[in-house]
Amino acid sequence: MNRASVFHKMNLLAECLRDCDRALQISPSYAKAWYRRGRANASLGNYEDAIHDLNVAKIVESSLSGKRQIESELKTILDGYNNTINSPAQHTEDTLNILDNSHQIELQCVTTPDKGRGMASKNDIPPASLIHTEEPFAAIILKQCRETHCHYCFNELSADKVPCTSCSIPLYCSKYCQLQAGGVSFQNNPKNHDIQENLSSNLEKHVAKVTLVADSERDTKQIPEHKHECQGVNWPAILPPEIVLAGRLLVKSIIERGGSLDNANFRQIVDLSHHYSTMPPESKLELHIYSIVLLSCLRYFKGFELKINGFSIEQVVILVSQIRVNSMTIVRMNSNEDHGLEHQFRKFSSGALTSNVEQVKVAQAIYETGSLFNHSCQPKIHVYFLSRTLFIRATEFVAAGCPLELSYGPQVGQWGCKDRIRFLEDEYSFRCHCSGCSELNLSDLVLNAFHCVKQNCSGIVFDSCVLNHEKQKIKHYPSIAGTSRLEPHLKVDNFINDAIHYGGQDTFSNSLSSVNPGYCLKCGSYRDIESSSAAVSKAWKPIRRLRDALGSEDVSGTTLSDALKCLDLLRSTLHAYNKSIAEVEDSLAQAFCLAGDIPRAMAHCKASIEILEKLYNPNHIVIGYELVKLASIQLSSGESTAVDTINRVGEIFSRYYGSQADIIFPYLQFLRRQTQKL
Repeated sequence: MNRASVFHKMNLLAECLRDCDRALQISPSYAKAWYRRGRANASLGNYEDAIHDLNVAKIVESSLSGKRQIESELKTILDGYNNTINSPAQHTEDTLNILDNSHQIELQCVTTPDKGRGMASKNDIPPASLIHTEEPFAAIILKQCRETHCHYCFNELSADKVPCTSCSIPLYCSKYCQLQAGGVSFQNNPKNHDIQENLSSNLEKHVAKVTLVADSERDTKQIPEHKHECQGVNWPAILPPEIVLAGRLLVKSIIERGGSLDNANFRQIVDLSHHYSTMPPESKLELHIYSIVLLSCLRYFKGFELKINGFSIEQVVILVSQIRVNSMTIVRMNSNEDHGLEHQFRKFSSGALTSNVEQVKVAQAIYETGSLFNHSCQPKIHVYFLSRTLFIRATEFVAAGCPLELSYGPQVGQWGCKDRIRFLEDEYSFRCHCSGCSELNLSDLVLNAFHCVKQNCSGIVFDSCVLNHEKQKIKHYPSIAGTSRLEPHLKVDNFINDAIHYGGQDTFSNSLSSVNPGYCLKCGSYRDIESSSAAVSKAWKPIRRLRDALGSEDVSGTTLSDALKCLDLLRSTLHAYNKSIAEVEDSLAQAFCLAGDIPRAMAHCKASIEILEKLYNPNHIVIGYELVKLASIQLSSGESTAVDTINRVGEIFSRYYGSQADIIFPYLQFLRRQTQKL
C-alpha cells in the first residue's frame, strides 16, 4: 500500500489501482486499501466504483476518526458525481482479440529444390491480408530488457511491476502474466473474513469482483515456462537467452509427454532444420559445454530426472543449433511520442527532435509454423508481434502457389547485396538466391555508389566489391536482362532510363559486364575510389559530432555549419541515391527542428525521403516511418499538406499492420487528431 500511495501522489492512477487490487486480494478487510482505491477511482472518473470502494472502507474501518475521513471523501465524490459511470481499462491481453477475419487464407507446406521446405497459399492473397497468427512454442526475454519489459508478454513494464513471488528474478506487468508464466500467487478465501457480514448485496458483489482471482487467471492449461527455473538457483539469469530457451523447449516437451524421455521422442522436440555440421570447431565446443551445464541445471527438476550422457548432450546440442537458425526476435515499436503525446508535441513545436519510430529487440521465441517461412530480401509478407503472438500479413498481392517469404533481417534498400549475403551466411548458414540477390535492381546499384566526376553526369561509379557482386548476377543468371527489376524505377535515373529504352536491357547488362571499378557506367570518366573513400570518411567526422549533439539536444551553430559543408562534399562524391546522403539529410532535419528552423527541417526531411523512395518500394514500411517525421514537422508549422502525409502513413501502416496499426502506433491517432485543428 505504501507504493500505491506514492503512485497516487505521482498521478500514476492506473498503477495505484492495480496495487490496491493486489493488496485486497491478500487482505480483503484492509480499510486503507479500499480508501486508496476509492480515491484513485475518483481521480480516474470511475465514480460508481469509487463510491462502492469508500462505502466498503467505511464499514471495515474501526476508528471513528478514520470513518469521518472516509465520509468526508464520500461527500466530495458524491457532489461531483453526475451520473458518470466509466469502467477501468481492461488488461492489455483483451486487446489481442482484435483480429482480421476479412480474408480466409489456407496455407500449405511446400518443398522447393533450392530452399527446401517453405510455405505457400492455396489461394490468391490480397494486400494487407492477415495470413497467419501463432503463439510461441517457447519464448525468453533478452538480457538487456529484463528490467524494462515484462518477462511473459514482453510489453514495457509499468511502475507497478510484479516480481515472481518465489524467486523475485522475473518481473511481470501484471498478476495475469505472473500466473501464466508459472509464478506463485497468493490466494484468499473470502469465507475466512468477516467483511461480508455487514455488506449489502451490491457491495458483496463489488468486493467479490475486486478480491477474487478470476478463473481465467487462476486456471491455465498452458505449461508454465518459468516454474522449472524457480528453484532458488539463478542459472537462468546467468546463461545466454538461447540456452535458457533450449531449457524451456526441453522441459515443455517432457511435460507434454507425461515426464517420459526416451531416445525416440527426444530426437524430435521441434521438427526444424539446423546447421551444426557447418559450424566452426570452437562454436561446436561451446555448444557442448553449454549443453552439459543446462542438463546439470535441469537434472533435479521435480517430476523427472535427466540423465547426462553422450546421447542427451548430443540432442541438446542439436536443439540449441535449431534455435540459432530458427528462433524469431520479438520486437516492439517505440516512438519518442508514445508517452505523453500532447506534452511531447508541444515540446516539438517549440523546437525539438522529429518523431522517430524504431524497433527494439525484446525477446527470442520459437514458432513452429512461423519458422517454416523462408527468407527473401524483397519479401511480400510482413511479421510483427502483439504481446507474444506472431502475426504475418501480406503487403502485396501474392498469387496462389507462390512462395510466402519473409525477411530474416536484411532487405533490399537496407543493405547492399554483398552485406546481405554475408549476414545470412554468417547467421543462418545459407547463401541467398532470392530475386533481390540474383536479379539486377536499382537499389543495389546505387545504395553505395559514387558520383561521376562530371557533376552534370548521372552515371554510376562502383567500387570493386559492389561491381563484382553485380557482375555475378549477370554471370550466374544469363537471362537477367529480361528479368531485371529496373523498370519500376525508370523515371528516377536518366542513365538507366536511356540505357534500357534506347539500348535495351541487354545493352545495359553488357555495359555493366564490361565496366571496371572507378569508371562511370554512363560516360566512362574515371574516379579515384581510394581517395574518394578517404574524403567520405573524413566528411563523416563532423556528421558524427552532429549526431552526438542531437543525443544531448544541444546543437551549436558551428556543428550545424560543419555538417552542412560535409553534406555538400558527400553530394559531389557519392551518387545522388547513395543511402549515406539520406542518413545525413535526416540528421540535419532533426538538427534544424531542434534549432526551430522548421522550413529547412522540412526540406532536409523531404530530401531524405526522396532518396529512400528510390531504394525501397514507395509503399514500404520504412517510408511510412519516415513520413511520420515529415508529418510531425508539417503539423508544427501548420502546413495543410500534413493531412495528405498522414493519410499516406495510414495507408502504408494499414498494409503492414491492418486494423491493428492504431494499437501498435498510438501516435498515429494523435497525429490524425492534430490535423483536425488545421
